[in-house]
Amino acid sequence: IRSEINPIPSLVTNALCVCLLDQLKVCFSEDQVFEVVGRNKAKLAVNHVGCAVGMLWQFQKEKPQLLRTVGAVKSHPQFLTLRVLAENKISLMDDCLLVDMLYDVLRLNVEPHDSLVQQLVSEASVRLDSFPLSSLSKFAICLNDQQLQLSPLMGRITDILSRKLSTINDARILTVLMISVSPMVSPRLRDRLLDRADHLLDSMDPVKYNNPRRVVQFLRNIRFGRRPLLEKCNRILLRSVPRMDAENLSIIIGLYQSLQFNNCEFRLAAKQRLTELIDSSTDPAAFTKLFVALCPMASTEIREWLESTALLLADEFNPQQALILAEGLEEIQLKRMLYLFRIASIIQKNLRVYKSMEVARITQALFLLHYQNPELFNKLRSILISFLQDSLYPSEVTMLTRVLATLPGPRLEAGVVARLDAVLPQCNLSDLNTLAQAVGKCARNDASYRHSSPSQYVRLLQGLSRCGHERLDTADRLDVLLDELRYASGEWFEETLLEHTMATLQRMTAQVSWSSVPDLAHLLTKTNHLCAPLLDRIATVTLKDIHKIHPSATYATLLPFAVLNYDSPTADELFDVSFLSVSPGSFDPHMLVLLAYALVVADCFPEEVFREIFNVDFLAKLDAHLETMPDLLNMRIRLRLMEVNRAVCLECPEYQVPWFHARYCQQLQKKGPSLVQKQIHKILAEVLGGADRARASVLTPYFYTIDFECVLDRYNRPVAYSEPSTLQISDGGKVQWRAEPTETVMNELPPGAQRVAVDFLDSKAFCKNSRHMKGETGMRKRHLEIMGYRVVQIPHYEWNSMELSTQDAWVGYLKKKIFTEVSSS
Repeated sequence: IRSEINPIPSLVTNALCVCLLDQLKVCFSEDQVFEVVGRNKAKLAVNHVGCAVGMLWQFQKEKPQLLRTVGAVKSHPQFLTLRVLAENKISLMDDCLLVDMLYDVLRLNVEPHDSLVQQLVSEASVRLDSFPLSSLSKFAICLNDQQLQLSPLMGRITDILSRKLSTINDARILTVLMISVSPMVSPRLRDRLLDRADHLLDSMDPVKYNNPRRVVQFLRNIRFGRRPLLEKCNRILLRSVPRMDAENLSIIIGLYQSLQFNNCEFRLAAKQRLTELIDSSTDPAAFTKLFVALCPMASTEIREWLESTALLLADEFNPQQALILAEGLEEIQLKRMLYLFRIASIIQKNLRVYKSMEVARITQALFLLHYQNPELFNKLRSILISFLQDSLYPSEVTMLTRVLATLPGPRLEAGVVARLDAVLPQCNLSDLNTLAQAVGKCARNDASYRHSSPSQYVRLLQGLSRCGHERLDTADRLDVLLDELRYASGEWFEETLLEHTMATLQRMTAQVSWSSVPDLAHLLTKTNHLCAPLLDRIATVTLKDIHKIHPSATYATLLPFAVLNYDSPTADELFDVSFLSVSPGSFDPHMLVLLAYALVVADCFPEEVFREIFNVDFLAKLDAHLETMPDLLNMRIRLRLMEVNRAVCLECPEYQVPWFHARYCQQLQKKGPSLVQKQIHKILAEVLGGADRARASVLTPYFYTIDFECVLDRYNRPVAYSEPSTLQISDGGKVQWRAEPTETVMNELPPGAQRVAVDFLDSKAFCKNSRHMKGETGMRKRHLEIMGYRVVQIPHYEWNSMELSTQDAWVGYLKKKIFTEVSSS
């Protein structure tokens, strides 16, 4: 009889379980879930607890951000009951439920140090190798949420991913894992991951744009712009733009900017979509995302609407939205005090809720906007110092120190100096460069620095220099070194590490491959350092593997040869071969303009390139694209287009390209004369026999500005100008300057006479490590000669030399330059 009755309790229990699950599943609010939990505490099994917690997060997830009540859910007594039950039943959870539980409680703001979270992570670490890939990707997200992306656990996940990569057929699982393990991937695993992602993108549902977005995010995280894959992701994202909201568009635009991928078609489509979203973006959360994404590329009318709406909603923004808006205002350089005051007041009331890097971002934005509030900046400074003294991460210490250095204040605190000393050996070259610039700025701002020797600043700079040289000595991988040098620049780097850097790069010449050529070329261009062995290696590798190099890398590859004016048989062949392998139509309009500029500087004029650019349809397309680009890039492209237009008109008149930049040139701001130029002009007047025989700041046809111009007749004698010079010398010998001329028409010369252009060449006209003249200066000389000038160049190292230290020496030097060299030419 007992054996016949035994099954009955089991059946009853199962029925109760099903009944409870059904009750939970039909709940449509958090209160109903808590009511079911409260009535059945003693009956809740592990699957009931998992279902209840999962539903609580699902209800929150379905609500708009503003309407979420995570705080109320977390503080509810029955949620505490669920947490206790979950912790007691961890051993009974299957793998999927274990990870789901961890994911859900973290989303409901249970702290990472809570015992439930700690126990779930501990249990997951034991079972890690048995997790299905979907749970593995979800667990990786949880580790990232807890700032454990560099933990041994994440290392184990990276190893599992490497072993099972070929079995992953779900793009979502793969891309989530890629982002999670990005700090830990080796170059070999990176390439395998990108190859697998490339394959899966071809077979995935094109409607799901989050997968390509995550691939782009992975490329941003590892700072690796694999252009073909990036373009494939962009094509998928471009088709999805009509379905995207402002948040996704803002994220993608930011990722593209980080990768320096300014795809014009995407920006135009994004601008149109964001404009369509204006009417529906009325709440603070949606408006904030719209403002940040649309404002930098909006028309004047739309920008004014966005600015006025931001002012109306100012009191409703939460701390995070105020931070985002402050950075948005800084990007568009909106410095109206009323806007800044409203946003800054929200920030000031909520300083305690911001994390360290957020405080740094706030400080940087308000400083660059020139916001005047000493009280707020003093609070920010003390918070930054507090965070800095507690920080353990070199990148965080670097960021906080850099921002701290922008603020006025006393000398660096002892705790800050101690923290810097502790992290220096762990810093990469980019961090060391940033810290050196920050320490130098602090030293200049500290009045006591001039009276204390040796000082803490000197000791810090010596430590930075030592660590930099040690890092270069131990560097053995070119890709890692180039990545660290990507943002290294400035006076400290050039004076302290540049020569050692070039020696280290030459030591690694054998590692230069087609994939590292663009980054190496960019470094040489950025540093203005003429290194013939490296340039020859770049040319050789590029010629060998030209079919592997993406067209977008052509500009970066050719630029150092043009800018540094490096001429060799290999370099000449490089320019010829580069255009046999690509067509002008394969470039974005703005990139084709930049490429054309590099070509004209190098005195290279392939007709198909300039026919493509100086085409009405191309120029209209370029103009539309430039409207969506950041202001600095917009101005740079327009300047380069003008210079290309000028070069083609002067050097290739047979192309019959019209000069259409006269009005643009008239709007450009002209710099005033330097002290050296004033000195030269005064001596020049003495050499030529009077101020009326020399003109300064002469504007030529095509709008070159010549430092000084004079005219010599057929007998090599100076000719007086009928119009007064821009230089006037008072009785006391003081040089006075009139306004610059705007007339560009050249007066007719007497028979046999010649115009002489006298140009002072400062250090910017030469390569950093030599007296080798740069390409832009050589192009300017060519163009002036085409316009009929004899060009006399006065290098700074000659004019400022010890040999020329007296008035008589300068007079003799100018006479030789003008009369002897001009007559011989």
